[in-house]
Amino acid sequence: MDYLPIFCQLQHKACLLVGGGEVAERKARLLLDAGAALTVNAYTFTPQFHEWAAQGRITLSEGEFSAALLAEKWLVIAATDRVEVNALVYQCANQQRVFCNVVDDPKRASFIMPSIIDRSPIMVAVSSGGKAPVLARLLREKLEAVLPQHLGKLAQLGGSLRQRVKKHFSDIGSRRRFWEKLFAHDRLAQSLANNDVALAERQIEQLFSHQPQECGEVVLVGAGPGDAGLLTLKGLQQIQQADVVVYDRLVSDDVMTLVRRDAERIFVGKRAGHHCVPQEQINQILLEQAQLGKRVVRLKGGDPFIFGRGGEELETLAEANIPFSVVPGITAASGCSAYSGIPLTHRDHAQSVRLVTGHAKRDGGLDWSTLAAGQQTLVFYMGLTQAADIQQQLIEHGMPATTPVALVENGTSCRQRVIEGELSQLGTLALQAASPSLIIVGSVVSLRSKLNWFSSQEAPQQLAQMA
Repeated sequence: MDYLPIFCQLQHKACLLVGGGEVAERKARLLLDAGAALTVNAYTFTPQFHEWAAQGRITLSEGEFSAALLAEKWLVIAATDRVEVNALVYQCANQQRVFCNVVDDPKRASFIMPSIIDRSPIMVAVSSGGKAPVLARLLREKLEAVLPQHLGKLAQLGGSLRQRVKKHFSDIGSRRRFWEKLFAHDRLAQSLANNDVALAERQIEQLFSHQPQECGEVVLVGAGPGDAGLLTLKGLQQIQQADVVVYDRLVSDDVMTLVRRDAERIFVGKRAGHHCVPQEQINQILLEQAQLGKRVVRLKGGDPFIFGRGGEELETLAEANIPFSVVPGITAASGCSAYSGIPLTHRDHAQSVRLVTGHAKRDGGLDWSTLAAGQQTLVFYMGLTQAADIQQQLIEHGMPATTPVALVENGTSCRQRVIEGELSQLGTLALQAASPSLIIVGSVVSLRSKLNWFSSQEAPQQLAQMA
Protein backbone atom coordinates (compact mmCIF):
# COMPACT_ATOMS: atom_id res chain seq x y z
CA MET A 1 0.00 0.00 0.00
CA ASP A 2 1.65 3.22 -1.19
CA TYR A 3 -0.71 5.50 0.73
CA LEU A 4 -2.95 5.03 3.74
CA PRO A 5 -6.42 6.26 2.73
CA ILE A 6 -7.89 8.46 5.46
CA PHE A 7 -10.66 11.05 5.66
CA CYS A 8 -9.66 14.24 7.48
CA GLN A 9 -11.98 16.23 9.74
CA LEU A 10 -11.04 19.79 8.81
CA GLN A 11 -14.05 21.65 10.20
CA HIS A 12 -12.73 24.97 11.60
CA LYS A 13 -9.12 23.72 11.33
CA ALA A 14 -6.47 26.07 9.96
CA CYS A 15 -5.16 25.13 6.52
CA LEU A 16 -2.88 26.89 4.04
CA LEU A 17 -3.15 27.06 0.26
CA VAL A 18 -0.18 28.49 -1.65
CA GLY A 19 -1.24 29.71 -5.07
CA GLY A 20 -3.93 32.01 -6.42
CA GLY A 21 -4.69 30.68 -9.90
CA GLU A 22 -7.43 28.46 -11.35
CA VAL A 23 -5.84 25.22 -10.09
CA ALA A 24 -5.55 26.65 -6.60
CA GLU A 25 -9.18 27.80 -6.86
CA ARG A 26 -10.32 24.22 -7.45
CA LYS A 27 -8.38 23.04 -4.37
CA ALA A 28 -9.83 25.90 -2.32
CA ARG A 29 -13.38 24.77 -3.16
CA LEU A 30 -12.63 21.33 -1.75
CA LEU A 31 -11.15 22.72 1.44
CA LEU A 32 -14.04 25.13 1.94
CA ASP A 33 -16.55 22.33 1.36
CA ALA A 34 -14.76 20.44 4.14
CA GLY A 35 -15.16 23.45 6.47
CA ALA A 36 -11.48 24.41 6.69
CA ALA A 37 -10.38 27.78 8.06
CA LEU A 38 -8.41 28.65 4.95
CA THR A 39 -5.52 31.06 4.38
CA VAL A 40 -4.45 31.58 0.76
CA ASN A 41 -0.96 32.90 -0.07
CA ALA A 42 -0.05 34.26 -3.53
CA TYR A 43 1.10 37.38 -5.36
CA THR A 44 -2.14 37.56 -7.39
CA PHE A 45 -5.55 35.96 -7.00
CA THR A 46 -8.42 35.05 -9.30
CA PRO A 47 -11.61 37.11 -8.82
CA GLN A 48 -13.20 34.19 -6.98
CA PHE A 49 -10.62 34.40 -4.20
CA HIS A 50 -11.38 38.09 -3.69
CA GLU A 51 -15.10 37.28 -3.57
CA TRP A 52 -14.55 34.60 -0.92
CA ALA A 53 -12.41 37.01 1.08
CA ALA A 54 -15.12 39.69 0.91
CA GLN A 55 -17.58 37.10 2.24
CA GLY A 56 -15.25 36.30 5.12
CA ARG A 57 -14.76 32.72 4.01
CA ILE A 58 -10.98 32.90 3.51
CA THR A 59 -7.98 34.99 4.55
CA LEU A 60 -5.73 36.32 1.79
CA SER A 61 -1.98 36.63 2.36
CA GLU A 62 -0.55 38.57 -0.55
CA GLY A 63 3.16 38.25 -1.27
CA GLU A 64 5.99 35.73 -1.12
CA PHE A 65 5.61 32.38 0.67
CA SER A 66 7.15 32.26 4.14
CA ALA A 67 7.60 29.27 6.43
CA ALA A 68 5.94 31.35 9.14
CA LEU A 69 2.63 30.88 7.31
CA LEU A 70 2.71 27.20 8.33
CA ALA A 71 2.40 27.95 12.02
CA GLU A 72 -0.56 26.17 13.62
CA LYS A 73 -1.65 24.72 10.27
CA TRP A 74 -3.02 21.20 9.96
CA LEU A 75 -2.18 20.80 6.29
CA VAL A 76 -0.95 22.77 3.29
CA ILE A 77 -1.44 22.54 -0.48
CA ALA A 78 1.10 24.00 -2.90
CA ALA A 79 -0.59 24.91 -6.19
CA THR A 80 1.60 27.52 -7.85
CA ASP A 81 3.04 27.36 -11.37
CA ARG A 82 6.59 27.77 -9.99
CA VAL A 83 8.41 24.50 -9.26
CA GLU A 84 10.88 26.13 -6.87
CA VAL A 85 8.11 27.64 -4.74
CA ASN A 86 6.21 24.35 -4.55
CA ALA A 87 9.43 22.57 -3.56
CA LEU A 88 10.08 25.13 -0.82
CA VAL A 89 6.57 24.73 0.56
CA TYR A 90 7.04 20.96 0.70
CA GLN A 91 10.45 21.27 2.39
CA CYS A 92 9.18 23.67 5.05
CA ALA A 93 6.06 21.59 5.67
CA ASN A 94 8.17 18.47 6.24
CA GLN A 95 10.38 20.31 8.69
CA GLN A 96 7.33 21.43 10.68
CA ARG A 97 5.58 18.03 10.33
CA VAL A 98 2.63 19.45 8.46
CA PHE A 99 0.98 17.27 5.83
CA CYS A 100 1.62 18.74 2.38
CA ASN A 101 0.23 18.13 -1.09
CA VAL A 102 2.04 19.48 -4.14
CA VAL A 103 -0.24 19.62 -7.18
CA ASP A 104 0.92 17.39 -10.07
CA ASP A 105 4.05 16.37 -8.17
CA PRO A 106 3.31 13.21 -6.13
CA LYS A 107 7.02 12.75 -5.28
CA ARG A 108 6.85 15.98 -3.30
CA ALA A 109 3.70 15.20 -1.35
CA SER A 110 3.05 13.65 2.02
CA PHE A 111 -0.61 13.25 1.07
CA ILE A 112 -2.46 13.18 -2.25
CA MET A 113 -5.85 14.53 -3.31
CA PRO A 114 -8.01 11.69 -4.68
CA SER A 115 -10.95 11.93 -7.06
CA ILE A 116 -13.99 12.30 -4.82
CA ILE A 117 -17.56 11.07 -5.07
CA ASP A 118 -19.51 13.12 -2.55
CA ARG A 119 -22.74 11.69 -1.20
CA SER A 120 -22.25 13.12 2.26
CA PRO A 121 -22.08 11.53 4.72
CA ILE A 122 -21.07 8.79 2.26
CA MET A 123 -17.73 9.64 0.69
CA VAL A 124 -15.83 7.60 -1.90
CA ALA A 125 -12.26 8.44 -2.90
CA VAL A 126 -10.38 7.05 -5.91
CA SER A 127 -6.64 7.46 -6.38
CA SER A 128 -3.89 6.01 -8.53
CA GLY A 129 -1.16 7.46 -6.33
CA GLY A 130 -0.40 10.02 -9.03
CA LYS A 131 0.50 7.34 -11.59
CA ALA A 132 -2.67 7.49 -13.71
CA PRO A 133 -4.84 10.47 -12.74
CA VAL A 134 -6.96 10.26 -15.92
CA LEU A 135 -7.79 6.62 -15.11
CA ALA A 136 -8.76 7.64 -11.57
CA ARG A 137 -11.03 10.32 -13.02
CA LEU A 138 -12.69 7.83 -15.39
CA LEU A 139 -13.31 5.46 -12.48
CA ARG A 140 -14.83 8.33 -10.50
CA GLU A 141 -17.16 9.11 -13.40
CA LYS A 142 -18.32 5.49 -13.51
CA LEU A 143 -18.96 5.49 -9.77
CA GLU A 144 -20.80 8.80 -10.03
CA ALA A 145 -23.16 7.16 -12.50
CA VAL A 146 -23.73 4.11 -10.29
CA LEU A 147 -24.23 5.82 -6.94
CA PRO A 148 -27.60 7.60 -6.71
CA GLN A 149 -27.72 11.23 -5.59
CA HIS A 150 -30.06 10.42 -2.70
CA LEU A 151 -27.53 8.03 -1.12
CA GLY A 152 -26.52 10.68 1.40
CA LYS A 153 -30.10 11.16 2.55
CA LEU A 154 -30.42 7.41 2.99
CA ALA A 155 -27.27 7.34 5.12
CA GLN A 156 -28.56 10.25 7.21
CA LEU A 157 -31.80 8.37 7.77
CA GLY A 158 -29.88 5.27 8.83
CA GLY A 159 -27.99 7.27 11.43
CA SER A 160 -31.19 8.69 12.87
CA LEU A 161 -32.74 5.21 13.23
CA ARG A 162 -29.84 3.34 14.85
CA GLN A 163 -31.04 3.52 18.44
CA ARG A 164 -34.62 2.69 17.50
CA VAL A 165 -33.52 -0.35 15.51
CA LYS A 166 -31.38 -1.52 18.42
CA LYS A 167 -34.35 -1.37 20.77
CA HIS A 168 -36.87 -2.85 18.33
CA PHE A 169 -34.86 -5.89 17.18
CA SER A 170 -33.26 -7.93 19.92
CA ASP A 171 -30.79 -9.97 17.86
CA ILE A 172 -28.07 -8.94 15.45
CA GLY A 173 -29.45 -11.07 12.60
CA SER A 174 -32.81 -9.28 12.65
CA ARG A 175 -31.10 -5.91 12.74
CA ARG A 176 -28.92 -6.81 9.77
CA ARG A 177 -31.94 -7.94 7.74
CA PHE A 178 -33.76 -4.72 8.65
CA TRP A 179 -30.85 -2.58 7.46
CA GLU A 180 -30.55 -4.57 4.25
CA LYS A 181 -34.23 -4.01 3.50
CA LEU A 182 -34.03 -0.32 4.40
CA PHE A 183 -31.03 0.46 2.21
CA ALA A 184 -32.38 -1.64 -0.69
CA HIS A 185 -35.88 -0.13 -0.44
CA ASP A 186 -36.15 1.55 -3.82
CA ARG A 187 -39.46 3.31 -3.13
CA LEU A 188 -38.18 4.70 0.17
CA ALA A 189 -35.10 6.02 -1.61
CA GLN A 190 -37.33 7.64 -4.20
CA SER A 191 -39.42 9.26 -1.47
CA LEU A 192 -36.27 10.70 0.12
CA ALA A 193 -35.07 11.95 -3.26
CA ASN A 194 -38.43 13.70 -3.75
CA ASN A 195 -38.35 15.14 -0.20
CA ASP A 196 -41.69 13.40 0.45
CA VAL A 197 -41.28 13.18 4.22
CA ALA A 198 -44.78 11.87 4.95
CA LEU A 199 -44.51 8.98 2.49
CA ALA A 200 -40.99 8.13 3.68
CA GLU A 201 -42.23 7.95 7.28
CA ARG A 202 -45.05 5.59 6.31
CA GLN A 203 -42.62 3.32 4.45
CA ILE A 204 -40.28 3.28 7.46
CA GLU A 205 -43.15 2.32 9.77
CA GLN A 206 -44.04 -0.53 7.42
CA LEU A 207 -40.51 -1.89 7.76
CA PHE A 208 -40.75 -1.75 11.55
CA SER A 209 -44.19 -3.36 11.60
CA HIS A 210 -43.05 -6.47 9.71
CA GLN A 211 -40.29 -8.91 10.35
CA PRO A 212 -37.54 -8.09 7.82
CA GLN A 213 -37.55 -11.59 6.38
CA GLU A 214 -41.25 -11.28 5.53
CA CYS A 215 -40.92 -8.10 3.44
CA GLY A 216 -40.11 -9.56 0.03
CA GLU A 217 -40.70 -7.61 -3.16
CA VAL A 218 -40.30 -7.87 -6.93
CA VAL A 219 -38.77 -5.30 -9.25
CA LEU A 220 -39.55 -5.69 -12.94
CA VAL A 221 -36.52 -4.41 -14.88
CA GLY A 222 -36.14 -3.85 -18.60
CA ALA A 223 -32.65 -4.97 -19.66
CA GLY A 224 -32.74 -3.23 -23.03
CA PRO A 225 -32.19 -4.84 -26.44
CA GLY A 226 -28.70 -6.28 -25.86
CA ASP A 227 -25.93 -3.70 -25.54
CA ALA A 228 -25.15 -3.50 -21.81
CA GLY A 229 -24.50 0.22 -22.22
CA LEU A 230 -28.22 0.68 -22.91
CA LEU A 231 -29.22 -0.68 -19.49
CA THR A 232 -30.63 2.23 -17.51
CA LEU A 233 -28.83 3.52 -14.43
CA LYS A 234 -31.78 2.56 -12.24
CA GLY A 235 -31.86 -0.90 -13.81
CA LEU A 236 -28.18 -1.36 -13.00
CA GLN A 237 -28.78 -0.35 -9.41
CA GLN A 238 -31.59 -2.87 -9.08
CA ILE A 239 -29.69 -5.88 -10.44
CA GLN A 240 -26.78 -5.06 -8.13
CA GLN A 241 -29.09 -5.09 -5.10
CA ALA A 242 -31.04 -8.24 -5.96
CA ASP A 243 -31.13 -11.43 -3.90
CA VAL A 244 -32.63 -13.32 -6.85
CA VAL A 245 -32.59 -12.52 -10.57
CA VAL A 246 -35.13 -14.26 -12.78
CA TYR A 247 -34.10 -13.75 -16.41
CA ASP A 248 -34.87 -14.96 -19.91
CA ARG A 249 -33.05 -15.67 -23.17
CA LEU A 250 -33.29 -12.10 -24.48
CA VAL A 251 -31.15 -10.72 -21.64
CA SER A 252 -27.61 -10.50 -23.03
CA ASP A 253 -24.57 -12.07 -21.38
CA ASP A 254 -23.04 -8.61 -21.10
CA VAL A 255 -25.97 -7.44 -18.98
CA MET A 256 -25.85 -10.57 -16.83
CA THR A 257 -22.19 -9.91 -15.96
CA LEU A 258 -23.39 -6.76 -14.17
CA VAL A 259 -25.68 -8.70 -11.82
CA ARG A 260 -24.64 -8.87 -8.18
CA ARG A 261 -22.22 -11.79 -8.01
CA ASP A 262 -23.76 -13.59 -5.06
CA ALA A 263 -27.34 -13.23 -6.30
CA GLU A 264 -29.22 -16.41 -7.13
CA ARG A 265 -29.93 -16.66 -10.86
CA ILE A 266 -32.99 -18.44 -12.21
CA PHE A 267 -33.19 -18.90 -15.99
CA VAL A 268 -36.67 -19.03 -17.46
CA GLY A 269 -35.67 -18.55 -21.09
CA LYS A 270 -38.21 -18.78 -23.82
CA ARG A 271 -37.89 -18.89 -27.57
CA ALA A 272 -40.41 -19.07 -30.39
CA GLY A 273 -42.04 -22.50 -30.43
CA HIS A 274 -40.28 -23.62 -27.25
CA HIS A 275 -41.00 -22.40 -23.74
CA CYS A 276 -38.44 -23.60 -21.21
CA VAL A 277 -40.67 -22.49 -18.36
CA PRO A 278 -44.41 -21.84 -18.85
CA GLN A 279 -45.57 -18.31 -18.09
CA GLU A 280 -47.75 -19.51 -15.21
CA GLN A 281 -44.72 -21.17 -13.63
CA ILE A 282 -42.67 -17.98 -14.02
CA ASN A 283 -45.40 -16.08 -12.21
CA GLN A 284 -45.27 -18.66 -9.43
CA ILE A 285 -41.48 -18.46 -9.15
CA LEU A 286 -41.67 -14.71 -8.61
CA LEU A 287 -44.40 -15.14 -6.04
CA GLU A 288 -42.62 -17.87 -4.08
CA GLN A 289 -39.26 -16.08 -4.01
CA ALA A 290 -40.85 -12.86 -2.77
CA GLN A 291 -42.80 -14.75 -0.11
CA LEU A 292 -39.46 -16.00 1.22
CA GLY A 293 -38.59 -12.38 1.98
CA LYS A 294 -36.18 -11.95 -0.93
CA ARG A 295 -35.60 -8.96 -3.15
CA VAL A 296 -36.43 -10.37 -6.58
CA VAL A 297 -35.54 -8.75 -9.88
CA ARG A 298 -37.43 -10.00 -12.92
CA LEU A 299 -35.02 -9.09 -15.70
CA LYS A 300 -36.57 -8.98 -19.17
CA GLY A 301 -35.13 -8.11 -22.56
CA GLY A 302 -36.17 -4.75 -23.98
CA ASP A 303 -38.99 -3.09 -22.06
CA PRO A 304 -41.13 -5.33 -19.82
CA PHE A 305 -44.38 -3.60 -20.79
CA ILE A 306 -43.93 -3.87 -24.56
CA PHE A 307 -44.66 -7.47 -25.60
CA GLY A 308 -42.85 -8.61 -22.47
CA ARG A 309 -45.84 -9.96 -20.55
CA GLY A 310 -44.75 -7.87 -17.61
CA GLY A 311 -48.31 -6.85 -16.86
CA GLU A 312 -49.38 -10.49 -16.49
CA GLU A 313 -46.60 -11.17 -14.00
CA LEU A 314 -47.46 -8.13 -11.93
CA GLU A 315 -51.15 -9.07 -11.83
CA THR A 316 -50.19 -12.29 -10.04
CA LEU A 317 -48.11 -10.35 -7.51
CA ALA A 318 -50.84 -7.76 -6.96
CA GLU A 319 -53.40 -10.48 -6.20
CA ALA A 320 -51.03 -11.86 -3.54
CA ASN A 321 -50.30 -8.39 -2.07
CA ILE A 322 -46.60 -8.64 -2.95
CA PRO A 323 -44.96 -5.19 -3.27
CA PHE A 324 -43.61 -4.52 -6.74
CA SER A 325 -42.16 -1.73 -8.88
CA VAL A 326 -41.14 -1.32 -12.51
CA VAL A 327 -37.97 0.01 -14.14
CA PRO A 328 -38.62 0.55 -17.86
CA GLY A 329 -36.01 -0.36 -20.45
CA ILE A 330 -35.10 0.67 -23.97
CA THR A 331 -37.41 -1.41 -26.09
CA ALA A 332 -36.14 -3.47 -29.04
CA ALA A 333 -37.86 -1.21 -31.57
CA SER A 334 -36.01 1.86 -30.36
CA GLY A 335 -32.64 0.18 -29.85
CA CYS A 336 -32.58 -1.88 -33.05
CA SER A 337 -33.75 0.97 -35.25
CA ALA A 338 -31.18 3.38 -33.79
CA TYR A 339 -28.30 0.91 -34.15
CA SER A 340 -29.39 0.14 -37.71
CA GLY A 341 -29.58 3.75 -38.82
CA ILE A 342 -33.33 3.54 -39.39
CA PRO A 343 -35.32 6.34 -37.72
CA LEU A 344 -38.77 5.17 -36.73
CA THR A 345 -40.29 8.52 -37.63
CA HIS A 346 -39.25 11.17 -40.13
CA ARG A 347 -41.11 14.20 -41.46
CA ASP A 348 -40.66 13.09 -45.05
CA HIS A 349 -41.41 9.41 -44.51
CA ALA A 350 -43.45 8.52 -41.43
CA GLN A 351 -45.54 10.54 -39.00
CA SER A 352 -46.33 7.57 -36.76
CA VAL A 353 -44.96 4.20 -35.73
CA ARG A 354 -46.86 1.03 -34.85
CA LEU A 355 -45.45 -1.79 -32.73
CA VAL A 356 -47.08 -5.08 -33.68
CA THR A 357 -46.71 -8.63 -32.38
CA GLY A 358 -45.90 -11.06 -35.15
CA HIS A 359 -47.53 -13.90 -33.25
CA ALA A 360 -51.02 -12.80 -34.26
CA LYS A 361 -52.85 -15.29 -36.49
CA ARG A 362 -54.60 -14.42 -39.74
CA ASP A 363 -57.85 -14.10 -37.84
CA GLY A 364 -56.22 -12.69 -34.73
CA GLY A 365 -57.84 -9.31 -34.97
CA LEU A 366 -55.12 -7.24 -36.67
CA ASP A 367 -56.50 -4.36 -38.72
CA TRP A 368 -54.43 -4.96 -41.83
CA SER A 369 -56.04 -2.09 -43.74
CA THR A 370 -54.83 0.35 -41.09
CA LEU A 371 -51.40 -1.29 -40.94
CA ALA A 372 -51.03 -1.04 -44.73
CA ALA A 373 -51.69 2.71 -44.75
CA GLY A 374 -48.89 5.04 -45.82
CA GLN A 375 -46.78 7.57 -43.90
CA GLN A 376 -46.07 5.22 -40.99
CA THR A 377 -43.49 2.70 -39.84
CA LEU A 378 -44.38 -0.84 -38.77
CA VAL A 379 -42.22 -2.78 -36.34
CA PHE A 380 -43.07 -6.46 -35.91
CA TYR A 381 -41.86 -8.27 -32.81
CA MET A 382 -41.44 -12.06 -32.95
CA GLY A 383 -42.45 -12.05 -36.60
CA LEU A 384 -40.00 -14.39 -38.34
CA THR A 385 -42.31 -17.40 -38.50
CA GLN A 386 -45.19 -15.20 -39.68
CA ALA A 387 -43.15 -13.13 -42.16
CA ALA A 388 -44.69 -14.66 -45.29
CA ASP A 389 -48.19 -14.02 -43.96
CA ILE A 390 -47.28 -10.46 -42.95
CA GLN A 391 -46.01 -9.89 -46.50
CA GLN A 392 -49.17 -11.28 -48.07
CA GLN A 393 -51.60 -9.41 -45.81
CA LEU A 394 -49.91 -6.03 -46.23
CA ILE A 395 -49.73 -6.31 -50.02
CA GLU A 396 -53.33 -7.55 -50.26
CA HIS A 397 -54.48 -4.55 -48.23
CA GLY A 398 -52.76 -2.00 -50.42
CA MET A 399 -49.15 -1.56 -49.26
CA PRO A 400 -46.80 -1.34 -52.29
CA ALA A 401 -44.76 -4.49 -52.84
CA THR A 402 -41.66 -2.29 -53.25
CA THR A 403 -41.92 -0.88 -49.71
CA PRO A 404 -38.46 -1.16 -48.07
CA VAL A 405 -38.10 -3.69 -45.25
CA ALA A 406 -35.28 -4.60 -42.87
CA LEU A 407 -34.76 -7.52 -40.53
CA VAL A 408 -32.51 -6.69 -37.57
CA GLU A 409 -30.96 -9.77 -36.00
CA ASN A 410 -29.35 -9.57 -32.54
CA GLY A 411 -29.87 -5.83 -32.58
CA THR A 412 -27.44 -3.49 -30.72
CA SER A 413 -25.02 -6.35 -30.01
CA CYS A 414 -21.65 -7.04 -31.61
CA ARG A 415 -23.43 -9.81 -33.55
CA GLN A 416 -25.99 -7.45 -35.10
CA ARG A 417 -26.90 -8.28 -38.69
CA VAL A 418 -29.30 -6.31 -40.87
CA ILE A 419 -30.96 -7.85 -43.92
CA GLU A 420 -32.60 -5.39 -46.30
CA GLY A 421 -35.01 -5.84 -49.15
CA GLU A 422 -38.54 -5.10 -50.32
CA LEU A 423 -41.88 -6.16 -48.90
CA SER A 424 -42.37 -8.62 -51.76
CA GLN A 425 -39.27 -10.48 -50.51
CA LEU A 426 -40.04 -10.47 -46.78
CA GLY A 427 -40.98 -14.15 -46.51
CA THR A 428 -37.76 -15.21 -48.25
CA LEU A 429 -35.60 -12.79 -46.28
CA ALA A 430 -36.97 -14.16 -43.02
CA LEU A 431 -35.58 -17.60 -43.88
CA GLN A 432 -32.08 -16.12 -43.73
CA ALA A 433 -32.53 -14.52 -40.29
CA ALA A 434 -32.25 -16.06 -36.85
CA SER A 435 -34.17 -15.25 -33.68
CA PRO A 436 -34.23 -12.77 -32.06
CA SER A 437 -34.98 -10.56 -35.04
CA LEU A 438 -37.12 -7.49 -35.50
CA ILE A 439 -38.92 -6.65 -38.76
CA ILE A 440 -39.13 -2.99 -39.78
CA VAL A 441 -41.43 -2.04 -42.66
CA GLY A 442 -41.66 1.44 -44.17
CA SER A 443 -39.93 3.99 -46.35
CA VAL A 444 -37.74 5.03 -43.40
CA VAL A 445 -35.67 1.91 -44.12
CA SER A 446 -34.38 3.68 -47.26
CA LEU A 447 -32.55 6.17 -45.00
CA ARG A 448 -30.27 3.45 -43.66
CA SER A 449 -27.72 3.94 -46.44
CA LYS A 450 -27.12 7.48 -45.13
CA LEU A 451 -27.61 7.01 -41.41
CA ASN A 452 -26.02 3.64 -40.63
CA TRP A 453 -23.34 4.46 -38.04
CA PHE A 454 -22.94 1.24 -36.06
CA SER A 455 -19.92 -0.87 -36.99
CA SER A 456 -21.15 -4.45 -36.79
CA GLN A 457 -21.30 -7.80 -38.51
CA GLU A 458 -24.04 -6.90 -40.94
CA ALA A 459 -25.04 -8.53 -44.19
CA PRO A 460 -27.23 -6.20 -46.26
CA GLN A 461 -28.87 -8.07 -49.09
CA GLN A 462 -28.77 -6.67 -52.58
CA LEU A 463 -31.95 -6.94 -54.57
CA ALA A 464 -30.06 -8.42 -57.49
CA GLN A 465 -28.95 -11.32 -55.32
CA MET A 466 -32.55 -12.10 -54.47
CA ALA A 467 -33.62 -12.47 -58.08
